[in-house]
Amino acid sequence: MKKYDNFISALNVLKKADIERAKTDEIYRTGILGQFNLTFELSWKALQAVMRLHSVSGADTGSPREILKLGYKVGFIKDEKAWFDMLRDRNSSVHIYSENEADEIVLRVVEEYVPAFQTLGDMLREKLAQA
Repeated sequence: MKKYDNFISALNVLKKADIERAKTDEIYRTGILGQFNLTFELSWKALQAVMRLHSVSGADTGSPREILKLGYKVGFIKDEKAWFDMLRDRNSSVHIYSENEADEIVLRVVEEYVPAFQTLGDMLREKLAQA
């Protein structure tokens, strides 16, 4: 499935992020944030597409928040808090003007969000095999 493949490709790039380099290189840090935003967008769209394949009621339309809530409700997402933190950081990352704030989000991306993306990727792969 193309949406899943695109999500996994973006995640594989994001997994290469070097937190130490991000601490000293503003352009690199900005790149991590951009890749995080792309990966997030592709993740919820892949989730939506796989839920549609499984005929999950309510998956046809919805905002990222609605799709994430539904994904949690039906068991496709395990850590609801991490995903809503991600949504918050995705929304705020386009308005960051403070290096400290950017550093905090980058740290969460590397330490918390990449593992959550990976867990979703594994779940979606299983669900695609079942479809």
